[in-house]
Amino acid sequence: MLDIKRIEEEPQKFKDNLKNRGGDSSEIDRILELNKKRKESIAEAEEKKAELNRVSKEIALMKKNKEDANDKIMAMRELGSTVKNLEKTAAEVKDNFEMQLAGIPNLCHDSVPVGASEDENKLVHRVGEPKKLSFAAKTHDEIGEQLGLLDFDRAAKVTGARFAFLRGQVARLERALAQFMLDTHVEEHGYEEFVTPYMVNEKALFGTGQFPKFKEDVFHIEPLPYHLIPTAEVTLTNYFADEMLSADDLPYMFTAFSPCFRSEAGSHGRDTKGLIRQHQFHKVEMVHLAHPDKSYEMHDKMLGHAESILKSLELPYEVVALCTGDIGFSAAKCYDINVWLPGQDTYREISSCSNCEDFQARRANIRFKEKGEKKPKYVHTLNGSGLAVGRTLLAVLENYQQEDGSVLIPEVLRKYMNGKDKIVAI
Repeated sequence: MLDIKRIEEEPQKFKDNLKNRGGDSSEIDRILELNKKRKESIAEAEEKKAELNRVSKEIALMKKNKEDANDKIMAMRELGSTVKNLEKTAAEVKDNFEMQLAGIPNLCHDSVPVGASEDENKLVHRVGEPKKLSFAAKTHDEIGEQLGLLDFDRAAKVTGARFAFLRGQVARLERALAQFMLDTHVEEHGYEEFVTPYMVNEKALFGTGQFPKFKEDVFHIEPLPYHLIPTAEVTLTNYFADEMLSADDLPYMFTAFSPCFRSEAGSHGRDTKGLIRQHQFHKVEMVHLAHPDKSYEMHDKMLGHAESILKSLELPYEVVALCTGDIGFSAAKCYDINVWLPGQDTYREISSCSNCEDFQARRANIRFKEKGEKKPKYVHTLNGSGLAVGRTLLAVLENYQQEDGSVLIPEVLRKYMNGKDKIVAI
C-alpha cells in the first residue's frame, strides 16, 4: 500500500510511475479526489458529533434546572440520525478510497530502467558459458519421458493439464535439489528455516499484494475462507503481521520449501508443455524483513544467495534488472535470474528477487521501533526464489543430458542421491 501523504506531496512522481508501469496516470487524480472526500466526510461527521455532544450537555443542564427540554430532545434525535448517516457515508467513502489505493502498484526505485516490456529489461551480468553439446539438445520433457520418469499424460488423467508425475530418480533429484537449497541457505547464508501453512486467509494475500488485484491467479478452497498459497512469500512475509518489532532484531531472514499453486489465469496458452508453467510446483523461498536504511544492501545479498545455488550446480545464467513495464505489482526494484536451457536454446526465469520497501509492510501492518524514538516505522520486506525447484530440475536435465539419453547428476547433489552420478532410463 502506498503512503497517501507521499502521493499528496509528489502527485506527479506517482503519475509518472503509473504511466511508466503501463497504467493510467489519471488514477492518481481519482485517488486524491477520493482522499479529499474522505477527509471532508470525516470532518463533517465529527462536526455534527461535536454538536450532538453539546446539545446532550445542554439537555442535561436543562433537566437539572427543571426546565422544559422537549424541543432540545427532538433536535438531538434528529441530529443523532444525521450523525449516523454521516458516519455511514464516511465509512463507505473510506472503504472506496482504501480499495482504490490498494489497486495502485508500488513506486519504482529511481534506479529501475524505464521500459514498456521485458524486451527493455537491462542485462546486469552473465555467469558461465552456455554448454555446447555435440548432439541435438532435447527439451526436459523429452528427456524425462524417454527416461520413463516424467509423466504428463497420466497426471492429466488423474487431475488435468499442467500437472506432472515425477518418478524414481527424477523425483529423488527434485527432493535433492530442495534439500541442497535449504542446507545452503540455512547453514551458509544464515536463514531460519520454516514449514508454513499451505493455505492462507484473504488478509494474508492482501498483505503481500496478491489481493484484490490478482485474485484470479489464486486457487480458492470453497466454501472455506482459505486459499492455496501461490508462494511461501505470503506466509513468511505475514508471519509478523500486525506486530511491533524491535530495530535491534532486524533483519529477519526466513526460508521455506513449499508447494506453490497458481491458476496461471493470464498465461494464455504459454508454456503448456513441460514443467515451465505448472499449476502446482515446488519452490524454496527467501524472505527478509529489513531496516529501511539497509534494505538495498539486503537486496544485493539476497540476489547473491540465489546466484550461489546456480554457481554450485554449474548452471549458466544471467541476471537482469526488470524495467518499469515488467516489474511486479508490489516490487520497488526487482532482479530476475534466468538460467540457460539448451533444449530451448534460450535463458528462462528461475528466480525473482524483489525489494518491496514498505509497500507490503503497510498492507500487513508490520512496524518496528528504534530505541529512544516514540514513532514507529514500517519495515522493508524483500522476497526471492532460492530457487524454483521444478525449474532448477528441468535446467539440470537439459544442461546435464548425455547423448545416450542419460543425465549426469551435478557433483554437489550426489550425496543427496545415495552417491549416484547418473540417471538412466527405467
